[in-house]
Amino acid sequence: MVPLPVINKNSLINKLLLVPAIFCLLFSCAKKDADTGDYSEPFKAFTADLAKPIHHHTLQQEQQFIDSAYHKIKDPFVNDIFRYYGFKFLYYKKGINQPKKALVYADSMLMMAKKSVNSKQNVSNYAEANFAKGDAYFSLSQYSLAYQCYYQGYFMGKNNLKNEILAEYTYRMGMVMFKQTHYAEAARYFKESYRLSLSYKESFTAFYQRQELLDNVGESFKNNGNLDSAAVYFNKTLEYIDANSGKYTGPDQTRLINVARAVTYGNQGEIAMLTGQHEQADLLLKKSIDINLKKSNDFMNAQLVEINLGKLYFSNRQYQPLAALFADLRRQLDTVKNEEAETSWYLLMSKYYVQTGDFSKAFTHLEKYNSLKDSITKRASSLKETDVNQQQANYDKQYQIENLKDNNKVQLIYIYLAVICAVLATIIVALVYRNWKKSKIDIQVVRNLNTQISSQKNDLEVTLDELKQSSQEKDRILRTVAHDLRNPIGGIASLTQVMMDDEFNDEQKELITLIKETSNNSLELINEILEVTNSGTSQLKKELVDINSLLSKSVELLRFKAAEKGQKIKLEQLEQPEELLISREKIWRVIGNLISNAIKFSAPGETIVVKAIVHKNELKISVQDSGIGIPANVQDKVFNMFTEAKRPGTSGEKSFGLGLSISKQIIENHDGKIWFESDGKTGTTFYISLPRLMQSKSPVAQNKGNSVETYA
Repeated sequence: MVPLPVINKNSLINKLLLVPAIFCLLFSCAKKDADTGDYSEPFKAFTADLAKPIHHHTLQQEQQFIDSAYHKIKDPFVNDIFRYYGFKFLYYKKGINQPKKALVYADSMLMMAKKSVNSKQNVSNYAEANFAKGDAYFSLSQYSLAYQCYYQGYFMGKNNLKNEILAEYTYRMGMVMFKQTHYAEAARYFKESYRLSLSYKESFTAFYQRQELLDNVGESFKNNGNLDSAAVYFNKTLEYIDANSGKYTGPDQTRLINVARAVTYGNQGEIAMLTGQHEQADLLLKKSIDINLKKSNDFMNAQLVEINLGKLYFSNRQYQPLAALFADLRRQLDTVKNEEAETSWYLLMSKYYVQTGDFSKAFTHLEKYNSLKDSITKRASSLKETDVNQQQANYDKQYQIENLKDNNKVQLIYIYLAVICAVLATIIVALVYRNWKKSKIDIQVVRNLNTQISSQKNDLEVTLDELKQSSQEKDRILRTVAHDLRNPIGGIASLTQVMMDDEFNDEQKELITLIKETSNNSLELINEILEVTNSGTSQLKKELVDINSLLSKSVELLRFKAAEKGQKIKLEQLEQPEELLISREKIWRVIGNLISNAIKFSAPGETIVVKAIVHKNELKISVQDSGIGIPANVQDKVFNMFTEAKRPGTSGEKSFGLGLSISKQIIENHDGKIWFESDGKTGTTFYISLPRLMQSKSPVAQNKGNSVETYA
């Protein structure tokens, strides 16, 4: 496998090489405009002129125009030079099919990408140059080098979150998979490329590539035998062309749009032929041929469509039109070489001569077919032998290893700079020798690290399994306890409901109502614990709740509990009522839990302060006590479920370590926050903050004396 170039090293080298470039720009700024990373104005004018067909009619004339106009530009920018090399690459790669010369220009594009004046330009040009270089290698059947270049472009797009670059990469991977006859994978890549291409800046190039991708998906399905899906995508292609072609009315744009339609007609004709719709197939195939046989259109596609029309004639025993069609096609193939079409031509002509009884010509044509077929198969075999996905995985692994050696690479770069800057040859030799020795040690360190990481990975997997089992056992115990508590508390709730019908005075009925509400809320808490342990989450049912009312009710419910320890609760409400969109029961549970904890951990006779204030876009509620505080060594554990930080209350009350954990989950599900402040000795203040309604117009108010005291 070809070694992966060190991407980090290249990036650092590029940054360091920018230093002399900056000096050059500083000294030359008086002579020319600064390069901003865009195209120069003369180059923009040249490319606008290039789009006009009046200057050229053939590829050669176009190249002459490009060379002449480009060389008239004084002091071209980096992007100007890069794009000029790109034009030359396209000419040799797609225009006259000379991939060796195209590769030279791709290298020149890469060289200019390294001279980029900003990171945006570097990312875009570096990826495009690598894709171009990969295309040239692919045409030269040097597949490993091609995939390596594709990966470099993919890596640049992935790490810079550039969908435009990733669209180009997935397009190429789709083409590779298509040529390897992995049609399902090809369709997946083409679909992904289409999705990513939606981030392109709207232009004719973006429009043309999107329609090509839709057509390619259809062709992949067609070759995979999914004819219905193929037909759907060919229809989508034409719909997309019809919906967007009106934006582009230039002569060359109109020609290319007609070519795109013709290609799709040819594909639809093949689907019709394969599904037995011969009349429709004949109409569509001829329609495609008529368009693409026109001057400057896609001759090679027209030849392939003519082959399909010949197959249609042959299957219908229409030998006379078949002979006329293939005689004309033979003249075309003598002018415009098309190996795929020519191979099929010889095969069909061989079958034709068998049907007409000319076995000598049939044998001659069959021999030529076999010769061409063997040549195509031999070239395709080396492509099919390569596993692109595996090569990408290998490159990813190599990059990870290179990251481990990053420090060593940086030292090498400094040594290279020392070679340039140093005057004494003996110092240079000593540095190189020292680095060489150190690199061997670093390689050994990397190997040892790999071994250690592998061992630690195995240990972590065992530990994770044990943690999972422990968590499942804890959930089981929690479900059992909660389930067993539900029956007695449910009995209490039922008894209070019966007692409501008996004759009691108002004060007694109020106490029974409080017992009933507390029982029902406790039952809901138990149900929620069961739900959380079963599903990990519970559904919030939010409503508009007045905070002053909620706080007042919560304090009122707990005043009896505080009375048992001679404590009092002081409530400081909002100056103006305000509603929040919350779950009434759940927030009540949080506030009740915080006040209960304050009662539990405060000495008899102490005062607990509950306060609500509005601060910008949030509403804060605090519960302050003067109790025993939270020691520093357990402060990071108090919100853990079944925490070991639980302690008995000042009167020996038992603590289960569950309330604060559930409170934290409830507040976070409301997009709020919960925290506390404690010096570990003289009390604790718990805070919760909840987001206010956007339409709320309540003024930002600080409480000033508007307080209510509730005494036990």
